[in-house]
Amino acid sequence: MITALATAAAPAVHAAHWGGPFFGPWFLLIPLFWILVFVVLFAVFGRRWRRRAMEGGYGPYGRMNPSRQAETTLAERYAQGDIDEVEYRKRLEVLRANAPVPPGH
Repeated sequence: MITALATAAAPAVHAAHWGGPFFGPWFLLIPLFWILVFVVLFAVFGRRWRRRAMEGGYGPYGRMNPSRQAETTLAERYAQGDIDEVEYRKRLEVLRANAPVPPGH
């Protein structure tokens, strides 16, 4: 008889201790924790990817922007001594004046 009462009372005590079948407010903290983890990861790695893309002159699909590529080639020619500073500045000015305007600007 006592065993039957103890067995019948055990689930009620267990449920009251944990706050019911869904563990009370702790049940909501688990998804919130994982959402926070994903937001932090996206913020950190997304910012690094965007910064690297902006510094490298790469477009949204990994290809170098044509006007940026032309400026890089011109800078390489200047560094190798193929052209002097005056020629470099004139050509750079022409490249930047004729550069296409990105969409949305």
